Amino acid sequence: AKRIAAETPLLWKSEGQSATMTCNHTKNFDYTQMYWYQQLPGQKIKQIVFTAPTTQHTYESGFSKERFPATKNSYETGSLTVEKLVPGDSGVYFCAVSKHSDAGGLKSCTNTQTMVSQ
Repeated sequence: AKRIAAETPLLWKSEGQSATMTCNHTKNFDYTQMYWYQQLPGQKIKQIVFTAPTTQHTYESGFSKERFPATKNSYETGSLTVEKLVPGDSGVYFCAVSKHSDAGGLKSCTNTQTMVSQ
């Protein structure tokens, strides 16, 4: 079963601003790893970054820590920011958590619709 946690359901932002999404979960402290995903309209979901409190964040190709800074300071919370927004960033952003590197046990936390206007 998926565990739904605190959500930021809809963000309206203007071009050039930044958008920060937070993810919290109520699972136990084994669930330290957090994944962030982006789904643009009509496209498949793409993983942006893998984060964990004690290791360096791992960004997927096409995403950078300058443009998509993420935080993971405690086991139960994390955040993703999209800097210097452009209309093409409008889409849905997801967060999921897992324990260790067991991606098979991913639990979905958030689903944030982000709209960027010119």
